[in-house]
Amino acid sequence: MTNPILLSVLDLIPRSSGDDNATALRNAVDLARQVERFGYHRYWFAEHHVNPGVLGSSPAVAIALAAAATETIRLGSAGVQFGHRSALSTVEEFGLIDALYPGRLDLGIGRSLSRPAPRAVDETGGQSTAPAAAQQYLASKGGDPHEEDSYTSSGLLLPRHYNAASVYSSAPINAILDLLQQPGAYAPGYGEQVADVLALLNGTYASSDGVRLHAAPGEGADVQVWILGASAGQSATVAGQNGLRFTAGYHHSPSTVVDAVRAYRNAFVPSADVREPYVAVSVDAVVADSDEEATELASGYAPWVRSIRRGEGAIAYPTPAEAAALDWSDDDRELVRDRVLTQFVGSPSTVADKLSQLADATGAAEIAITTITHDHSARVRSYELIAKEWSNR
Repeated sequence: MTNPILLSVLDLIPRSSGDDNATALRNAVDLARQVERFGYHRYWFAEHHVNPGVLGSSPAVAIALAAAATETIRLGSAGVQFGHRSALSTVEEFGLIDALYPGRLDLGIGRSLSRPAPRAVDETGGQSTAPAAAQQYLASKGGDPHEEDSYTSSGLLLPRHYNAASVYSSAPINAILDLLQQPGAYAPGYGEQVADVLALLNGTYASSDGVRLHAAPGEGADVQVWILGASAGQSATVAGQNGLRFTAGYHHSPSTVVDAVRAYRNAFVPSADVREPYVAVSVDAVVADSDEEATELASGYAPWVRSIRRGEGAIAYPTPAEAAALDWSDDDRELVRDRVLTQFVGSPSTVADKLSQLADATGAAEIAITTITHDHSARVRSYELIAKEWSNR
């Protein structure tokens, strides 16, 4: 039988140690072609910047490359970071791709670090500004260090919250913003940005002073709009209130995934396109013929996460031997603990059991799998094995 819960792919376009950028991009296009053959429903590209080991700086470009190499699989962003992008440029980019590959695109919109809009003049007559963007960003990633692990009724692990504020410095975040945003630019409110995207796609956009504008290309494009979220915050609420599809990130914020889904469902209002809440959940997974082989293939994951959480940017993904040669401290292990514990690693049956727990805990209609191994063929094989196992459940 075919499992009613769909499997999809979330790709960061990782670069393995020893490979160049061209090889990483060719591997991403090849993987899209392969998973289409394996029966996966969607292939999404994440957006990251200033990360030597991941090349997902432009989801629209990656989507166009994959679209030219595939025929039926849906392609999309997971997600476009709206902290430094405009609604119009994003809708026009996706409209351009939709012109050649109609009806296959998913516009996943994520929140990201950004400079907030200035506040009104304060009581002293000076210009009051919102708190520093970096501090806001770090505060949103914080957590109670005394929080304990928990489990859902399905057995899904919800580890204690990772506290980013104790690791990241605001300095590199502000430096990245200096590169991503034009001088003096700021991001509008997230709900406002999403509303502009929907209006531009639907042909109903009007400026604050009543000027009607039309995205060309983009208006009328057959594009599914998704919202990505990691907690019971604004993203989940905006997704629900607009009747959009929602992706919750177990792969990068496992402690809050259930809260995020619950908030989305509580806020949901039916739309013409989505009549009932629709949830996808992302997860890291590595599958091989045995638990032991999968564990070895996944051994580069901890140092890769460590590099990200140290604020260094993702390193090129190491081989098992390179990973084993690295020095580790207790602080390092604590730094990556939640991510390592919630990566699904093992044989097809082992990982499929964990995917079922995730689906039961979240009520997900789809699961988007992120798999990174040093060897490309092992990565392709991982997706093939779990697809076969899942289709038989």
